[in-house]
Amino acid sequence: MKWTIPNTLTILRLIAAPGVSVMFLYFARPWADWLALILFLGAAITDYFDGYLARLWRQESRIGAMLDPIADKAMVVIALLVITGYSGMDPWLILPATVILFREVFVAGLREYLGNTSRLLAVTKLAKWKTTAQMVAIAVLFAAMGLEYVREQALARNRSLISEMQATGIDADINVLTISNISGEVVWAIGLLLIWVAAALTAITGWDYLKKALPHLRDIAE
Repeated sequence: MKWTIPNTLTILRLIAAPGVSVMFLYFARPWADWLALILFLGAAITDYFDGYLARLWRQESRIGAMLDPIADKAMVVIALLVITGYSGMDPWLILPATVILFREVFVAGLREYLGNTSRLLAVTKLAKWKTTAQMVAIAVLFAAMGLEYVREQALARNRSLISEMQATGIDADINVLTISNISGEVVWAIGLLLIWVAAALTAITGWDYLKKALPHLRDIAE
């Protein structure tokens, strides 16, 4: 393996994938949420630049082509596991996350089974959009987790004050609770919408790969 800049960026992204979960081991929330978000965004940006620079400088390599999708899948899978766990197992998140995880494992197994003919399952433009949608959705969900945690802590510290304001009608025009709910809950709803879009694209690309592989699977079965 040549340590070109594109290959180095891919390796760094592969290392950053488990680093997202490590943030929650060594840092308290909401710092863990923000640091995980920064690390994930930094790694996601390298996903664009390693491919772009490899094509620009003609440094494409077989090892880079192999590691690039592995790094992408590791980032998505690990981040989804962390978010699902810290979100209280939200069923509206679990379902699209399940679709994404199932598709990624299924397509990886399909490529391995096809062996030399796995070239038929080369990454399509829609699959690239799928990966982009996944990473954008995950970044928004990380941001929502941090905002929601800050909101919950602020409410816990000021609950008695807020109750007193509501009882006296001071907040009749501007409801403190309403304002505090805008941040985390709205961003979380946006993140859920985006992850459902990503799951739909993931399912479509998975079905496309399966259709391409079906003739070869029938040949093998016969």
